[in-house]
Amino acid sequence: MININGNFSDNNQLLTPENRGYSYGDALFETIKVLHGKILFIEDHYFRLMASMRIMRMEIPMSFTMEFIEAEITKTVEKNNLLNASARVKIQVHRNSGGLYLPTNKEVTFIISAKVLESDFYLLHEDTYEVDLFKDFYVAPGLLSTLKSNNKTINVVGSIYAKENDLDNCLLINTNKNVVEALNGNLFLVKENTIKTPPLLDGCLKGIMRQQIINVLELLPDYTLVEESISPFELQKADELFITNVIQGIQPITKYRKKQFGNEVSKMLLQKINVKVRLG
Repeated sequence: MININGNFSDNNQLLTPENRGYSYGDALFETIKVLHGKILFIEDHYFRLMASMRIMRMEIPMSFTMEFIEAEITKTVEKNNLLNASARVKIQVHRNSGGLYLPTNKEVTFIISAKVLESDFYLLHEDTYEVDLFKDFYVAPGLLSTLKSNNKTINVVGSIYAKENDLDNCLLINTNKNVVEALNGNLFLVKENTIKTPPLLDGCLKGIMRQQIINVLELLPDYTLVEESISPFELQKADELFITNVIQGIQPITKYRKKQFGNEVSKMLLQKINVKVRLG
């Protein structure tokens, strides 16, 4: 059952040629994990969505309070009989039909869907996980690249490239030739006691799990967090590389080209994130 502006439908064929999200990528989305009815990191998701809508110059309805969004997510999870399970919830917001590149209608429609997830808490996956750089196309630095919008062509083409080359993932590069992120999450690099992640101005996604990791690291005196550009040359010198997103949590990278990596810091951080989820 899909929630469309508060009304439920089991009809998945809702797209029209005039839909601006389909025609022009004039749409945003949030992917949220719901654990037995508990919406994880709802504040962060809500404020990112609101900030993204402002950047896209969308008309934010007065009803779009955090309590309203939370209630609509809960209703959607309940309608899909997932209150006693873990669910992957997707909120999509698109500007309503009208106009060409220039919208003639500033109002928006929201769609919320939910699917079951296998695991409750975040698990550490220790299988081989190999990545390489995707160098066919580049990310443009700036705020638009930080949004979860429908403009994800580079992620689609990069995912096909990864599959064709027997890779588990690819790392994206921006036009300044710095490593920005993975195809499906933010990147962290560990070198001794320093942990680096690219700054938002490099064009990486303003990830919810990225922020959770930053919050945890700020409380750990043994590690120094640095938000700095990462050169491709740094990757093979790292002790650890890992990818973060709100559905998987932390995915350690085990191999980049000829370099093998450990997962000691990934394991420690994942434990702390799970504690945060349990207590939050």
